[in-house]
Amino acid sequence: MGTVALASLLAIVVTMAVTAVIGVRIGRHNVVDVSWGAGFVVIAAVSAAVGTGDLWRRLLMLALVGIWGLRLASHMAVRSRGKGEDPRYEELLGRASGNRTLYAIRKIYVTQGISLWFVSLPVQVSAHSSGGFSVIVVLGVLLWLLGVTFEAVGDRQMAAFKSDPGSRGHIMDQGLWAWTRHPNYFGDACVWWGIFLVAASVWPGVLTILSPIAMTYFLVFATGARLLERHMAQRPGYREYQERTSYFIPRRPRSAPEA
Repeated sequence: MGTVALASLLAIVVTMAVTAVIGVRIGRHNVVDVSWGAGFVVIAAVSAAVGTGDLWRRLLMLALVGIWGLRLASHMAVRSRGKGEDPRYEELLGRASGNRTLYAIRKIYVTQGISLWFVSLPVQVSAHSSGGFSVIVVLGVLLWLLGVTFEAVGDRQMAAFKSDPGSRGHIMDQGLWAWTRHPNYFGDACVWWGIFLVAASVWPGVLTILSPIAMTYFLVFATGARLLERHMAQRPGYREYQERTSYFIPRRPRSAPEA
């Protein structure tokens, strides 16, 4: 396990260092949104190569993380192309009292690197695990599949909505977005709980349960849904959207109150 952890840590340091150089050079720190998904793929690849556990388990983890991470990274790259800095990072950098670059490195890149390492612990531990194929593995893959589908469909629906000139000034409340205000974040959470289940199917994978809990916390309360809602709160119609649509876990939308 120590070899995988050390190799993963080194891969994260290199990934975040390259990302920081690019971010400082172009003057946009939202490049970390691209390296978030890509960073997990790097960790999964390193873990698969260095790990000593079952080959099928290492390859399965690489496939699960690779498909999810590459899709997310490419989606974020397309979404941010030709745009300015993300308001989240503008707000964060506005708190800097000294050198903004050093502040950004500490608050954005180092923080993301630590998060990458901790959330990926199920992948790292699984790379050194051995055990037969079980029902828990199947459940994990099915939960991962639900998450990837939810995230990809939600992102595609939002992209189509934003590309339609007639949607300007309106709130996206169709498709999956009618069932949850954050289908992409809900999908992310399902993906990482699914990955955890695969790891937990053999000892000591169950000990990494804090990793999916941390990811869910990031998505729901820290840098994900809660922060996005703060930026959306003043948009016309968003308050009504909040009243009829579930915050995170999908459910049938509430009926609009009668006039």
